[in-house]
Amino acid sequence: MTGTMHTRPVRDEQQHSVGELVGQATEQLSRLVRQEVALAKMELAEKGKRAGRGGGMLGAAGAIAYVGLFALAGTATAALSLALPVWAAALIVTAVLFVVAGVLAMMGRAQLRRAVPPKPEETLGSVRADVDQIRERAHR
Repeated sequence: MTGTMHTRPVRDEQQHSVGELVGQATEQLSRLVRQEVALAKMELAEKGKRAGRGGGMLGAAGAIAYVGLFALAGTATAALSLALPVWAAALIVTAVLFVVAGVLAMMGRAQLRRAVPPKPEETLGSVRADVDQIRERAHR
C-alpha cells in the first residue's frame, strides 16, 4: 500500500444534479405558496362569515333602537301630558326630536365636507414635492 489514497466520489441513488434539486425546490415552493394561499382563503372566508353575522346583529340592534326611540317619544309625551295638554306635550317632544335631528345633520354635513373631494391631498402634495426635488437634482 502506498501513502496516497485515491478517493472516489460515492454515487448514491439519492444524489441528484443541481438542476434536479432546483426543480424540486421550485416545485416545493410553488406547492407551499398554493397551500398558504388556500389557507388564507379559508381564514378570510371564516372571518367574512363572522363579519356578516356581526353586521346583521348590528343592523338588528339599530332597528330595535329605532323602534325604542319611538317608544321613548311616546313615553315622554305621556309623561308631559300629565302636566300639559296632550297636544302641547306631543309638540314639545316633536320639537326636541327635530332639534336632535338638525344637530346630527349639521355634524354629518361637516364631516362630509371634510371628506370631499375624495383625493389624498397630502399625498399628492408630497409626490409633487418629490418630483420637484428629482427634477432639481437632475438639472444639476
